[in-house]
Amino acid sequence: MSGPPTPEHVLDAQGNSSPCRKDEDAREGTQSSHRMLGFSDALLSIIATVMILPVTHTEISPEQFDKSVQRLLATRIAVYLMTFLIVTVAWAAHTRLFQVVGKIDDTLALLNLACMMTITLLPYTFSLMVTFPDVPLGIFVFCVCVIAIGVVQALIVGYAFHFPHLLSPQVRCSAHRALSRRHILHLVLRGPALCFLAAIFSLFFFPVSYLLMVTVIFLPYISKASSWCRDRLVGRRDPPAPSAEVFSFDLHEPLSKERVEAFSDGVYAIVATLLILDICEDNVPDPKDVKEQFRGSLVAALGAYGPHFLAYFGSFATVGLLWFAHHSLFLHVRKATQAMGLLNTLSLAFVGGLPLAYQQTAAFARQPEDELERVRLSCAIVFFASIFQFAIWTAALLRQAETLQPAVRFGGQEHAFMFAKLALYPCASLLAFAATCLLSRFSTAIFHVMQIAVPFAFLLLRLLVRLVLATLRALRSLRPPQPLPSQAPEEAQSRLLPSSC
Repeated sequence: MSGPPTPEHVLDAQGNSSPCRKDEDAREGTQSSHRMLGFSDALLSIIATVMILPVTHTEISPEQFDKSVQRLLATRIAVYLMTFLIVTVAWAAHTRLFQVVGKIDDTLALLNLACMMTITLLPYTFSLMVTFPDVPLGIFVFCVCVIAIGVVQALIVGYAFHFPHLLSPQVRCSAHRALSRRHILHLVLRGPALCFLAAIFSLFFFPVSYLLMVTVIFLPYISKASSWCRDRLVGRRDPPAPSAEVFSFDLHEPLSKERVEAFSDGVYAIVATLLILDICEDNVPDPKDVKEQFRGSLVAALGAYGPHFLAYFGSFATVGLLWFAHHSLFLHVRKATQAMGLLNTLSLAFVGGLPLAYQQTAAFARQPEDELERVRLSCAIVFFASIFQFAIWTAALLRQAETLQPAVRFGGQEHAFMFAKLALYPCASLLAFAATCLLSRFSTAIFHVMQIAVPFAFLLLRLLVRLVLATLRALRSLRPPQPLPSQAPEEAQSRLLPSSC
């Protein structure tokens, strides 16, 4: 007869800790790490998204717009994408870390706050990098911050394994605890190790530093590819012990769907917030200008900012509808694969660039002579943000039995609707870009028509998909039936006569 459950296994129907568990944690001076992990997720999503601010505040001279855009695309946007992806790598490592650490005490909480404080310095170091691209100090300071993050995470690992009651039950009860510690240390330190080399190279040849920092992003995929090649050349290695397989922290295993959704929702929410912050900062009239230029009429002064508010509403609608498409997709996702995680990160990186698209469209009224280039830049950002969403679904279809609900698989009842929903923004932005090449004089009108038409198309999308499918079925029914293969007369006659005994 089994004894009563121990306090650490007393959970309610929702998986929450029971009062017995909470009393036990109170006596030990610990608490669950879930809330701190949620706080860290929110902070990391904010830090990743505000990286775009130094890019959006770039002053573009009207006389040299083409050169300015080339410099913007070649340096600032490229560096932004790199640093955004590095922050997502740090977020993934931090999430893996707190799969090992199940509970926290005051010391661990302070160590995590030190890690978060170091992460909050990354946007400042990014500003140095994009403002002084030819000076290695910005790269060096950025790398030092990443190294400090890795050191603090390693201290968290060492402290938690020194006090095993802080570990998750799977690790605490495992006979391979030392193996788990080496595994998680390797996970959190290999990125900072590459940044250490990048910091050294920044002192005398900084292009190599950028190459090493890009390697940090793709290191899990490089490691997986090298493991595949090694297995093909020398044979597959023996699998680990069963007790070590129970709780794996391998980066080859994707993060859970719930963690990906939480981080993605944070990025979308922050991007939407950044848009209104720009409105509050740039579109509040100065009292002196209201008095001198508009004769004290605040309504007339606000009317001058009408195009800016139009750009805001269009940009917010774009962010909101992209989030809705992302939400609809992951509603039907069972499991996120590693390829889907990478594509989602790339999509979020361009979603983070939507405040830059807003700044470009808000500048139509101020600098109409540059509207063609600004429209094309905005269309490109929207296209890449949405096409990577479509690519997520495409990657999921390759392994649809494992990753997708039956409704959105090939032949499912929602397959065509999901296809149309995810293809709407890529097609609209690409069509607007192509239209500006043919009708460059009407580039602003074309862009505004796209911003207005897409939300209405979303509202009518299900009806339009049904009409298209009904039309295709009707056209298919109008085709003459295919004749059956002809049979020889003797064979047909023999089938009509009864068989003889």
